[in-house]
Amino acid sequence: MIPGRRRRGQDAHRVALRTPPGQLAELDADRARALALTPVSRETVGRLDRFVAVLTQWQQRINLIAPSTLPKLWTRHIADSLQLLALAPAARSWVDLGSGGGFPGLVIACALVETPGARVHLVESNAKKAAFLREAVRATGAPVMVHAVKIADFIANVPAPLEIVTARALAPLADLLATAYPLLKRGAIGIFPKGQDVGAELTEAAKCWSIQASLVPSRTDPRGRIIVVKGIDPKLQLARETVSSPRK
Repeated sequence: MIPGRRRRGQDAHRVALRTPPGQLAELDADRARALALTPVSRETVGRLDRFVAVLTQWQQRINLIAPSTLPKLWTRHIADSLQLLALAPAARSWVDLGSGGGFPGLVIACALVETPGARVHLVESNAKKAAFLREAVRATGAPVMVHAVKIADFIANVPAPLEIVTARALAPLADLLATAYPLLKRGAIGIFPKGQDVGAELTEAAKCWSIQASLVPSRTDPRGRIIVVKGIDPKLQLARETVSSPRK
């Protein structure tokens, strides 16, 4: 990549953030930390810079991420999303439920641009957030389809077989499994980032579900874990009833 082009990409997200000069070094340092944690190609970095520029511009109009996380945007959100790719390196077909600000789905799509046949479905029922996602897709050229529908409606009309289903900060694990169950029972693998309460969420979910899952340490949060679900069955009538009326 031409150095000047890389600098323009960095400057774009700086301007969009309207970061005071004293905080620019912190912002660049966070970007460097994120890319060291989850290395990607220079072309992908360029797409991520464009995505960050769009996100920070839209953040001034709608709440896409917590404002307190803006200075740590790259590690807190970008790297946190990119790390999921290593858990399914051969996957081409992904769906991200409740995509919101594009995490993790749009970030993953930015890294899959050069992968033949890759497609990431972003499901977001909020019209303003769906509009943001479409603008970010235009800016990055990511292989994405944005579905501005309720999650239950998307699942009832899945456009193609899916290999991976993700969701970040969408719901407690028990509810999330009920929502994603129709996809998981068809063979999709669930990859769900969770925080420090993951143990309690697993205990609660185990009351209703027989889960074949593993826990992977997060690269970006020492307290976080990523739940990888490779098999699931309802255990109790309660789970079956929950499946019949999944999260909207």
